[in-house]
Amino acid sequence: MKSIPHIDMSLYDQNFEDFAKHVGEGYEKNGFVALTKHGVDQQLIEEALDTCRELFALPEEVKKQYHIPGGGGARGYTPFGTEIAKDAKHVDLKEFWHVGREIEGEPPFKQLTPNIWPKELPEFKDKILKLYRSLDALGLRVLEALAVYLGQPRDFFNDKVDLGNSILRPLHYPPIVDEGTPSVRAGAHEDINVLTLLVGSREPGLEVLAKDGSWIPVTIIEGAIICNVGDMLQRMTNGVLPSTTHRVVNPPAPYSSKSRYSIPFFLHFNPDVIIDPLDSCITEENPKRWDAISSDDYLMERLREIGLVK
Repeated sequence: MKSIPHIDMSLYDQNFEDFAKHVGEGYEKNGFVALTKHGVDQQLIEEALDTCRELFALPEEVKKQYHIPGGGGARGYTPFGTEIAKDAKHVDLKEFWHVGREIEGEPPFKQLTPNIWPKELPEFKDKILKLYRSLDALGLRVLEALAVYLGQPRDFFNDKVDLGNSILRPLHYPPIVDEGTPSVRAGAHEDINVLTLLVGSREPGLEVLAKDGSWIPVTIIEGAIICNVGDMLQRMTNGVLPSTTHRVVNPPAPYSSKSRYSIPFFLHFNPDVIIDPLDSCITEENPKRWDAISSDDYLMERLREIGLVK
C-alpha cells in the first residue's frame, strides 16, 4: 500500500453496484480509503474547524469547567494528557471535545446523554451539529455499499446505526514543546467503532500501518474525507474488512511548533446491537474468529483499555 484508495462518492447515484464493489475492495485490501466528491460542504468543514480553534484557545480553567470526572469523556471536554493508546506506555499529546447524537425527548438508550455546549462560543453548537449530521449521513451511504459487498440487503446497517452513540470529536494537538518527549500525538491504535470519517489536518503526522509492516504517511487530500474501518465492523465481518492500525506521529519542524486540528466522526452501532460475525464472512479458510457481544459491552471493555473508563 503506497497510498490509500480514492473512492468517488458520486458513483453512489450513478452505478451503485460498481460503487459497492469499489468501496468493498478498497476496504478489504486497506481498511482505509479517501472519499472524494462526498457532498459534505467544504465551507461547513472550514467553519467547524475555525470554531474548534476558538474552542481550544479558551483558557484552561474555562475548558475544565466542561470536563465531567468519571464520565469517560462521553460528552464535553477531555484535558490534555488523558487518553492513552492500548498497551502504550505514554499518554497522547492531545485534548478533545465530544459531541454525541442530539435526541429530542426521552432518549431510547441511556448512553445517549445530553450534549455539553460551551457558553463562551454560542455558534459552536450550530456549526458542529451540522457537520455531525452530514458525516452521519455520509457514513450511512458507505455502509450501504459495504452491506451489498458483504452479501447483505442494502439497508442492512440502517436500523443498526440510526440510534448509535456516534461521536464527533474536535481534536487539538498542541505544539510540541519538548522535542525529546517519549509521547506522541496519538499512539498506534485501531479505532473501536464501526467507521471513522476524518476531516481537517492537512499537516503531516497521520500514518497507516501497511500489511508489509511499513508505515504509510497519509495527508488529507484537498476536499477528501479519510474513512477507515473500526474494530466493531472488523468483528462483524469476521476480519474480512480489517481495522487498520494507525497513529499520529510528532512531525518535524516547522510543523512541530504548530497546533494540529482535526475532527473525526466515530460512527457507532446502536447500544443493543449484537456484534456477531456474519455467516457470509465465515468460510473454511476464514472460520469464525469471535463470539457474539453487544456493542455497548464491547465499547465499555475497550474504553477501559484506553483509560477513559475505570
